[in-house]
Amino acid sequence: MPATIIDGKAAAAELRQRISHDVAQLPEPPGLATVLVGDDPASAVYVASKRRQCVQAGMRDLHRHLPADIGAAELAAVVDDLNADPAVTGILLQLPLPRHLDAANLIARIDPDKDVDGLTIASVGRLALGAPGLRPCTPAGVIALLDRAGVRLEGAEAVVVGRSHLVGKPMAQLLLERNATVTVCHSRTRDLATACRRADVLIAAAGLPRMIGPDHVKPGATVIDVGIHRTDAGLCGDVDTATVAEVAGAITPVPGGVGPMTIAMLLSNTLTAARCAGRESAAA
Repeated sequence: MPATIIDGKAAAAELRQRISHDVAQLPEPPGLATVLVGDDPASAVYVASKRRQCVQAGMRDLHRHLPADIGAAELAAVVDDLNADPAVTGILLQLPLPRHLDAANLIARIDPDKDVDGLTIASVGRLALGAPGLRPCTPAGVIALLDRAGVRLEGAEAVVVGRSHLVGKPMAQLLLERNATVTVCHSRTRDLATACRRADVLIAAAGLPRMIGPDHVKPGATVIDVGIHRTDAGLCGDVDTATVAEVAGAITPVPGGVGPMTIAMLLSNTLTAARCAGRESAAA
């Protein structure tokens, strides 16, 4: 029997609806500051989608579009201004940046309580320690999809293929928080297929088109495909969906799986940041 499709579009729509309801209950709407440097077409499209969904959720769109030749000191000053602005509850520095700018140093300047991408060292440390904080959007979206699909994580064997700072490593941490037994695989893993076949939950986030085939999948496993690639045949993920769906119990499609959840979790983080800021203001 073909795998059940885990519908990321439907899950994201439900989450956005809940966020819109909760935003309307706040005394002041959250403010999301997206920072776009230059005119990279892909980044421009992605930021436009984030801004549109931000407004649809009742949040303030505090976008900054800066020239590609902006200096590091000038961009750092913009980040500092956003940190200090009480109207800004979330800051997102769109990557990649132009080559002359050091993304790591600029991300490090973001107030971790406004770090809605969950990428600052403080945010990473909070995740590693299990302390409250803003979590990276894509891994958090994967957990939300698994919960909605009724996948039991406690005690499950989970395999993450990929060890990036953006997805692989935080994904493993979030699975550990849910008491899964986690294996992280990567380009130097010996006999990747055997390692993957142990998984009750297999998460592909290695950035290689269709690298996960049916030989990598335990019958009945849940397969989450984080990858997205544009090919001559159209969009595909890290998983060969058509063949893997004949083995897996449940699977996310590409497109329409993890992707829609990423922006929805960005809005969720912005709402969380606003709530925390409100509690701090009330306590002051």
